[in-house]
Amino acid sequence: MGKVLIIGAGGVGTVVAKKVAMNADVFTEIMLASRTKSKCDKIASEIKNVQIKTAQVDADNVEELVALFDSFKPELVINVALPYQDLTIMEACLRSSVNYLDTANYEPLDEAKYEYSWQWAYQERFREAGLTAILGCGFDPGVTSV
Repeated sequence: MGKVLIIGAGGVGTVVAKKVAMNADVFTEIMLASRTKSKCDKIASEIKNVQIKTAQVDADNVEELVALFDSFKPELVINVALPYQDLTIMEACLRSSVNYLDTANYEPLDEAKYEYSWQWAYQERFREAGLTAILGCGFDPGVTSV
């Protein structure tokens, strides 16, 4: 697989970073990014078998995400940030030609309403770009391959 960038440094981000690090033969370079870099640094310090790079990024800001993706050049972004940030991260993946995976599904900030239609609206753009987006692999397995 190569380079992977994980967005989110909460409980799920911690588990994902540790699981990805356990597969260092598949993931040759790992970066963990969140709005709070110190959280990323703490998680990275707990992982001894591989070095994990860390970065600060605002997952609500497409331009910041694009700048990070373009500088690190991951092959895959694993989104374990907040559900209302899915669309900005997907947009940044498209702009930077990066494959996308998330563990939940989009939910608007102001409304508790899980629905895939917002993310499925990106299907044709991902297809045209030759990219894969895997949705809800930890929340609703089976809703894949956007």
